[in-house]
Amino acid sequence: MNQTQRQQFFSRLRDHNPSPTTELNFKTPFELLIAVILSAQATDVGVNKATDKLYPVANTPQAILDLGLDGLKSYIKTIGLFNSKAENVIKTCQQLIDKHGGEVPDAREALEALPGVGRKTANVILNTVFKYPVMAVDTHIFRLSNRTGLAKGKNVREVEDRLMKVIPDEFKLDAHHWLILHGRYVCTARKPHCDQCIVTDLCDEYRRAQRQRKTA
Repeated sequence: MNQTQRQQFFSRLRDHNPSPTTELNFKTPFELLIAVILSAQATDVGVNKATDKLYPVANTPQAILDLGLDGLKSYIKTIGLFNSKAENVIKTCQQLIDKHGGEVPDAREALEALPGVGRKTANVILNTVFKYPVMAVDTHIFRLSNRTGLAKGKNVREVEDRLMKVIPDEFKLDAHHWLILHGRYVCTARKPHCDQCIVTDLCDEYRRAQRQRKTA
């Protein structure tokens, strides 16, 4: 995919969804941080079911600490890996209080120092909360970027770096949300819905398949 095609790619996604955002339910930066920590290897729907019950009871670092580890687990036990996630959330809450006045920091280094927070989670917070034009690459975006030819790479960091280099500046702020939603609902892993896709003519894999059909 060349730069002219990338411009068309994101223009169409923007026209289709002018104001994309995360599907995780949150009202504060802290709520989003906890939701993203819980979302690792879990669905947004599953996380929302848990946090919709948790946040009315405890949605600040101190309130979650007051619940205690077992109390927190009782709310998130339906989420995969909930034991280790609960421990990370408790440790993160304590660190937020001890080092950041109970607030979510807006610096990558400080975010990545929090238990359970890696580069992808930090990028989600920096982008969604603090509006930094950064790219959080998950399995959906990794797959879509390689499949379409938007930005190819052997691992998520290569894809992230490539995306940041080739995405036109006007689209960088919202690109993460457009790509994850497109990968989640249209450019799916096993059977992409090419008949519903608004960028098929720009996709490397789709065009390759079309050429193979013509020569078969």
